[in-house]
Amino acid sequence: RRVFITGAASGLGLALAREYLALGDEVILTDVHAEPPPAVQELVGRWTYRRVDVTSDDDWRAAAEEIGSLDILVNNAGIAIGGALGSTSMEAWQRIVDINLLGVVRGCRALAPKLGRGGRLVITASAAGLVHAPQMGAYNATKAAAVALGETLDAELRPRGVSTSVICPQFFRSGLADSLSGEDARADEMARKLLSRTRLTSEIIARRSVRGIEARRVVITPDALATFFWYSKRFTRVPFLGSTRLIGRVVARGR
Repeated sequence: RRVFITGAASGLGLALAREYLALGDEVILTDVHAEPPPAVQELVGRWTYRRVDVTSDDDWRAAAEEIGSLDILVNNAGIAIGGALGSTSMEAWQRIVDINLLGVVRGCRALAPKLGRGGRLVITASAAGLVHAPQMGAYNATKAAAVALGETLDAELRPRGVSTSVICPQFFRSGLADSLSGEDARADEMARKLLSRTRLTSEIIARRSVRGIEARRVVITPDALATFFWYSKRFTRVPFLGSTRLIGRVVARGR
């Protein structure tokens, strides 16, 4: 199979590339770097690298013109922004929307037509797209939109034999902390702690996600905590909302 992955130079994107290479697939890794970083160059298997800025219509147009067909499209590139509504600038909002949401839209518009029957379209979202903690408004909103887009595309593409999966993990160790904006230092520090103290790694999330993709699951929660939060919101909504409001009050007192 031929697999196309954005944000593949590090973190979950790179781990997903390793999983598909281990399965014997051909992988096209993409990222904003002009040349493949050392971690990419060390990969074993059939792979190529190309620069794709997911906010660039020209980059997506060039990719669509040069790629004949695909079996799996993974829209993985994304950034994180922490902070309350008042401490998140409009510039930060525009940047995260352009990457986390419109970057996925561009990728789907450009390359989803390349997927044949049996193909799989994948979007990396987050547990933050399913349950929405305070101090993460911009990130929550873009990831919730990514989940909504994935569910919509699954309904649109299934008639031609293409399934859509949205990956929704909790915090795991990856390069996501490097993208934090710095506009709210306390929120960024809390996010870094959550990203560094978990036992979950990109490799674990990638392995479990690939199993879900192969099973054609629409929403994939590849860890127990993300699954717990999602089911708590769905089936015990009143207590769940009470707990998130309590978190909001505790955070407000500490600021």
